[in-house]
Amino acid sequence: MGFTDLDAIDPDQLHPIDVAALVGKDDDLHPARILLLYGSLRETSYSRAAAEEAARVLTALGCECRFYDPSGLPLPDSCDADHPKVVELRDLAQWSEGMVWSSPERHGAMTAVMKAQIDWLPLSMGGIRPTQGKTLALMQVSGGSQSFNSVNQMRILGRWMRMITIPNQSSIPKAWLEFNGDRLPAGPFYARIVDVMEELAKFTYMTRGRSDYLTDRYSERVESNEKANERVSKI
Repeated sequence: MGFTDLDAIDPDQLHPIDVAALVGKDDDLHPARILLLYGSLRETSYSRAAAEEAARVLTALGCECRFYDPSGLPLPDSCDADHPKVVELRDLAQWSEGMVWSSPERHGAMTAVMKAQIDWLPLSMGGIRPTQGKTLALMQVSGGSQSFNSVNQMRILGRWMRMITIPNQSSIPKAWLEFNGDRLPAGPFYARIVDVMEELAKFTYMTRGRSDYLTDRYSERVESNEKANERVSKI
C-alpha cells in the first residue's frame, strides 16, 4: 500500500504537525501509533479504501499506521479469546495510541464485521484497559444518499470504550461513484478525510502522555481504597 502516494493533496496546504507544541514534557516524540479498522470483507471495499486514504494522510503527518484485517475473525463469544485473530486484534489495540474506525452503512447501521471487532475489545484485560484514554476518529461510506447512522453509532461505542472520540468525522455518500478504483480523488470528501486525520493526529499527540491523568476517576479511587482496606482488615 502506497502511504506516500498523495496525489489529491495540495502539499502547500498540508501543514506538518507541531508535535513539540502538543506533547507532554516527558514525551519522547515517537510517531503517533494509529490502528485502522474497517468494516467490510468485500474484495472492493470502500470502507477499506477510505481507511487507506486516511492512512496515507496520517503517514504524511508523521504517524505510524497499522491495519487489522478482519477476515477470519470469529463471532464474539463463539470461541475463546486465545484465537489467533482475537489475539492479533487485542495486541494491535494495546500497541495503538489512537484508532480510526471506518464502516459501511448497511440496513441503516454499521456492519456486523465492524461491530464484531469492537466487541472483541474488552474494557479491561489483565489490569490494562486497552482502549481507555486513546483517541478515535470515525468514518463511514454509504451506497446511497449521505447518512451519519454508522458514525453516530460508533461514536456511542467509542464513548462506551472510554475513548477520546474527536469531534470531526467523515461520511461519503454513493461511494461507488466517488472512488476511482481504490482512490478518492481531490474534492470535498477527500478534504474532509484530511481534516479528520489532522485533528486525530493533534489530539493523539496532545493526550497520549496524559491519558492516565485524564481518565483518573474519583469513583474508581474510592472503590480501590475500599478494596485495599478490606484486604488489610483480613490480615
